[in-house]
Amino acid sequence: MSEPVRLSKRLIEQLGCSRREAEQYIEGGWVTVDGVVVEQPQFKVEQQRVELLPGARAETLEPVTLLLNQPAGMDSEDARASMNMGSLSEAHREGVRALHGHFARQACVAPLERGASGLQVFTQDWRVSRKIEADLRRLEQEFIIEVRGETTPQALERLARGAMRNDRELPKAKASWQNETHLRMVLKNPQPGQISELCAYLRLELLGMRRIRLGGVSMGKLPLGQWRYLATSERF
Repeated sequence: MSEPVRLSKRLIEQLGCSRREAEQYIEGGWVTVDGVVVEQPQFKVEQQRVELLPGARAETLEPVTLLLNQPAGMDSEDARASMNMGSLSEAHREGVRALHGHFARQACVAPLERGASGLQVFTQDWRVSRKIEADLRRLEQEFIIEVRGETTPQALERLARGAMRNDRELPKAKASWQNETHLRMVLKNPQPGQISELCAYLRLELLGMRRIRLGGVSMGKLPLGQWRYLATSERF
């Protein structure tokens, strides 16, 4: 009986390709072992059938950006760990090739305030990171704010022009009622505690906040705790 060997070594023997090409085929999700895709070059095989899928390409994986509907109370590290094949949104699976390599080296950009829920952005793409970091002060962020209490239309209007509280200038924000208990609020680069201050100015008690948009990218109909890929047509 033959000794188990690394999948990459078996592929090199079969194809006569280089080690790097073998790893790229495997990590790209193009190699099956007895009909099952295996993405780990170090996976040990014996007599199993190893095959390349049609259209296989030995290419470095393109970096991807993942959008998560993060639950409240979860930090970014736990949020990153929660993203896997199983938590990919069912509605966003068509036409995508989810690969284990897409979860590696994901950096959180424009992180949510502690306690907030909603759109959390992770990326492997330095171009996305650089653009968001460079434009963050100008990017609108849209939130659904759960509140208790009543305010006046005049107070909401003053927020858009800029208001003062405790001798400090508050960030400008566009706010409107979505229903009796939820405000829709849009502002640029909110700092921790600022949305709470805006609510206090309106004499409203802040109960929860959910980010639904960052710049030109909306979370869309993404179930809580699930994620999707940033589409090629979307721009922050």
